[in-house]
Amino acid sequence: MAEKKDNGTRLIASNKKAYHDYFVEEKYEAGIQLVGTEVKALRMGQVNLKDSWCSVDGGELFVYGMHISPYEKGNIFNRDPLRPRKLLMHKKEIMKLFGLVGREGYSIIPLQIYFSKSRAKLEIGLCKGKKLYDKRDSAAAKDMDRQSMRNIKLSGRLDD
Repeated sequence: MAEKKDNGTRLIASNKKAYHDYFVEEKYEAGIQLVGTEVKALRMGQVNLKDSWCSVDGGELFVYGMHISPYEKGNIFNRDPLRPRKLLMHKKEIMKLFGLVGREGYSIIPLQIYFSKSRAKLEIGLCKGKKLYDKRDSAAAKDMDRQSMRNIKLSGRLDD
């Protein structure tokens, strides 16, 4: 469910697929405009960031495709789970992101959602898409690291 960190933040969900599909160039923190039942659902860890993305519309930043499950005790106050949600950032940062996304191959992708001192925050990343061969290279590098760690552990056991 949720994972506590040492500096007063509590991780709700992370988007591991983003690191598989994209190179993360820069990371930013943004607040999220939510309604009460969505906050309660977040506290229960009912969120999915897998297929979400961000876009600048009319000078404002929105997150699309982020699924927050309806709060089971929320009855008529529940909203659409996939509705676009406004992200709260300084206008200067939004315009900087808008200029960078205008370049070829860049996207704004949500990386993780967490509570920081009772406020919901979304970590977004300025990302560049990976090609298939890049994904293969990163998978091969991860396998080699894993194998070298196994070898180190085995050699440490043999010395004893």
